[in-house]
Amino acid sequence: MTNGKDYYKILGIDKNASEEDIKKAYRKLAREHHPDVVSEKDKEAAEKRFKEINEAYRVLSDPEKRKMYDKFGTAEPGKGFGGFGEGFGRSGQWGPFTYTYTTNGGADFGDFDPFDIFESMFGFRGFGQRTPKRGKNLYYQMDITFREAVFGVEKDINIESGRVRIKIPAGARDGLELKFAGKGMPGPGGAPAGDLFLTLRVSYPQEFRVSGDDVLVLADVDIVTAALGGVIEVPVVDLSRPDAIGKAKLRIPAGTQHGTRFAVRGKGMPRLHGRGQGDVLVQVNVVVPRRLNKKQKDLLEAFGAARE
Repeated sequence: MTNGKDYYKILGIDKNASEEDIKKAYRKLAREHHPDVVSEKDKEAAEKRFKEINEAYRVLSDPEKRKMYDKFGTAEPGKGFGGFGEGFGRSGQWGPFTYTYTTNGGADFGDFDPFDIFESMFGFRGFGQRTPKRGKNLYYQMDITFREAVFGVEKDINIESGRVRIKIPAGARDGLELKFAGKGMPGPGGAPAGDLFLTLRVSYPQEFRVSGDDVLVLADVDIVTAALGGVIEVPVVDLSRPDAIGKAKLRIPAGTQHGTRFAVRGKGMPRLHGRGQGDVLVQVNVVVPRRLNKKQKDLLEAFGAARE
């Protein structure tokens, strides 16, 4: 990249960061700097920062783009341009180099245009072409229901570029960013429109904690059931129900300890762009009664004496 930006620094990670590290850093920063969560006076600065964060993530999260970025770096003009050729220096002359760039069907650089450096330095956009810049990208946050996340939904929304129809895929997750190509602001002079980026916020049921394709559930179990065994009902994702929430029976074996986890297979979240569902992971919370009547106390005391 020749735009002088240090994408690693923007995301606050080092160059050996894993894909998961990159994703975590992006999610944290995107939540902190989203234009919709700041005051009106800070929106302009937030939009600029949010745009940088998304640009850095789109490059570093893509293995091929990241490899190219690592190879060519963020060099400044007059310092070799990060590997584009040793002759490309302060004298304004350059040796042979190659760079492939297409406006359709090629790499997706978001708002970054590899030929901007030619225009800023020499007044033209390279190889005799004057390619107009694209329209502005738009960034929004959208709240959706749990049902809409599970089954997917199509909606007409009003944004800065007008009224557009968007499709949210089945199995959407909280924090998922969707890109809608060409749905941003129109480009100047007939240039291509920018893109629309939507970050989803999903309202999960209170009893659910979603982790990837799996749903985590905390189930209260009384001491009798934990000790002797029994059957309880737990909430699951049920695609046959309109609200996508159902119940499943779970057998608790005798002697189950507090904190034990069980899995209800194939009853978690639908896999995004895939088939089937994840699992429901049920963690047992053994509940000790706060008050006991005389008969219950006598039975427990007898139980305690029998152990001696």
